[in-house]
Amino acid sequence: MTGTTTGATTLLEARYRTVLRLLPAYYRREREEEMVEVYLWDVDRETQDQSRPTLGETASIAALAVRTRLGAGGAPRGYALLGSALRHFALFAVLLQATAAVADRALELAYAFTHGTVGRETFASGFIGRGPVVATAAVAAWLLPLLWTVGYFALVHDRRRIARAAVLLAALPTLWPFLEPLVTDFPPRDAAYAAASAAFAWLPALALCAAWHRDAPAAVVPVATPGTLYLGCCVVMGASVVLVPVAADSVWAPTTCFVLGALGWLVRRARRGRPAGGEGALALAVLGLLVLAVRVAAAYPWLDVAMPLPAAMVAGFAAQAAALLLLTVVLAVVGGRDAAAR
Repeated sequence: MTGTTTGATTLLEARYRTVLRLLPAYYRREREEEMVEVYLWDVDRETQDQSRPTLGETASIAALAVRTRLGAGGAPRGYALLGSALRHFALFAVLLQATAAVADRALELAYAFTHGTVGRETFASGFIGRGPVVATAAVAAWLLPLLWTVGYFALVHDRRRIARAAVLLAALPTLWPFLEPLVTDFPPRDAAYAAASAAFAWLPALALCAAWHRDAPAAVVPVATPGTLYLGCCVVMGASVVLVPVAADSVWAPTTCFVLGALGWLVRRARRGRPAGGEGALALAVLGLLVLAVRVAAAYPWLDVAMPLPAAMVAGFAAQAAALLLLTVVLAVVGGRDAAAR
């Protein structure tokens, strides 16, 4: 047997053990010696001081580290809770992104086709007469976010590869504000809002890719059916804009939907009368922080506007920010207590 771990430790063995430190301690205690022996099995001892783990082996260990730290089979309670909370967060955030994209584009098309020539010209002005690069980016920014819906339904039907590809493509338009100054003559957009919007898109997308590994359970919508919940969120977002158009900026609808959804979740939990493990509340608390960051970043540029804002707009922004902050704190406390009582 040419690759055993007996005797003095070789440089290759030390390198493998360094890479294996990516794995959590509980997994290393059970499997590290076996894994090192397998890796060294067919490597001559004379060449081990000149070798190192391959890129494929390192990537495989990194993927295993993600699975074992996010609730793979046999994981300790803390890792299982982390994985479950991250999956809840990704599911809730993808649902919010999906319904926001559909509601926004439905309202945009409704305006374009109900206001005659003015409406159609306003809609078309976002795509034509701006050069091929900007026009291509505008079309992509309009179409790609619709893939959040594909990602959501693929996820709840356990089509994980489709879900991963869809949400990564859907998040791409949030990178355009950072690239636009490099390829056009337009001035940079508001950096805070661009960064908050990118985080709001990419964190859920990456969470979905990481948390729904091959050992993760299938996604389950906690309330109603996936389609009913999706349609309900679309209706809430559309109604929030129609009923309060003066305050409806780009994040008004998703913020309203999150606030009502989080309140509904808390009421449902109170009626059940027992802790649910804390995953849902903790996931909503993290999502609430992201929505709050986008809400504040979207409202901040209005402070530099010379003309005073309408009172309804100021009141709406302030009410949403206050509700988000309060809900985030309550959800974090509830989630912490439920997790401790589990």
